[in-house]
Amino acid sequence: MSEPSPALHLTDPRAMRALAHPTRLRLLGELRARGPQTVGMLSDLVDEAVGSVSYHLGKLAEHGFVVQAPELARTRRERWWKAAHSRTTWEPLETLDDPERKAASDLLRRAVLQRYADRLQAYLDTEATLEARWVEGTTSGDNLLHLTSDELVELRADVEALAARWEARSDPERAGAERVALIYHAFRWPR
Repeated sequence: MSEPSPALHLTDPRAMRALAHPTRLRLLGELRARGPQTVGMLSDLVDEAVGSVSYHLGKLAEHGFVVQAPELARTRRERWWKAAHSRTTWEPLETLDDPERKAASDLLRRAVLQRYADRLQAYLDTEATLEARWVEGTTSGDNLLHLTSDELVELRADVEALAARWEARSDPERAGAERVALIYHAFRWPR
């Protein structure tokens, strides 16, 4: 079975709006994290009706986020799905001159931010059940910096390089390895 391609760079506002749906973000995330799944398996994972999951997978497929994996089917009726790409990117700078793309980008960014907040809340709800060694590595924080726009671009590159270095080290098959979320934001503080 082929691995998903590295990244899909979004420029189409219709695709951005399609992905901005919370259920679709979650389905795509589960396919990326867990690998190929059937509609029934995904239905159990996201606690949504099979029909709803099928509909949302269709919308994701329409925009190239997921593809069917017929090689995994054991029967003619069984339908497996997989992520088409390991990540999705888009560049807010590319949307500034197009109001439709800007609105779609903002909608998607807000949906992703809500997904991050939901995941952090789920972690906080279960933190007391974890072994202390896992809680020891947990961190949250913010630093208020005074940077030029060029320095902010440099900071972005540094943070992305750091994330890429750790992603290259990531191995779900390594003994003791668990999924860990790395979420970061860097932006000019609103006035």
